[in-house]
Amino acid sequence: MSPQTDAERALAELLVESLNLEGVDPAGIDPEAPLFNAGLGLDSIDALELALAISQRHGFQLRSDNEDNRRAFASLRALSAYVEQHKTGG
Repeated sequence: MSPQTDAERALAELLVESLNLEGVDPAGIDPEAPLFNAGLGLDSIDALELALAISQRHGFQLRSDNEDNRRAFASLRALSAYVEQHKTGG
């Protein structure tokens, strides 16, 4: 597992908090592991809840019709990079 950046750690904490992932240590999430299916095991409802939490925290919307979503939600590292690129505030 590669180490998390500060931005990835903050996003991992938001992920665990917003999805109520009991027993999951945000620091223990591999930033390169898939968020869905075999990786962290998230599903489409989790993606919606996480997108809402990100929009509330960072001031931009992850739209369901965006073609970049599959790539952005591929891993914690990919999602963190996407958020850092698009956020408007903290």
